[in-house]
Amino acid sequence: MSRTDQIRDRLEAAFAPEVLEVVDDSERHRGHAGYQEGGESHFRVRIRAEAFAGQSRIARHRAVHAALGKTLLNDIHALALDIDG
Repeated sequence: MSRTDQIRDRLEAAFAPEVLEVVDDSERHRGHAGYQEGGESHFRVRIRAEAFAGQSRIARHRAVHAALGKTLLNDIHALALDIDG
């Protein structure tokens, strides 16, 4: 299973989002630190879920990181998050 699919599956399971966009942005970072041949090293995620309502920005980011898990996060060089409740 691709990292893109893993990210999507874990976030859907944890938050049942109304909006979820997972974009592999790796190609835009070719030649930069952390780029991996074949992609799946740099991601942009846009997520909207009721679960985030009332949470601070930091709490939202921590919740997403917890849902993704340390193993998956260790395999990703960059993760840009756009989170709203």
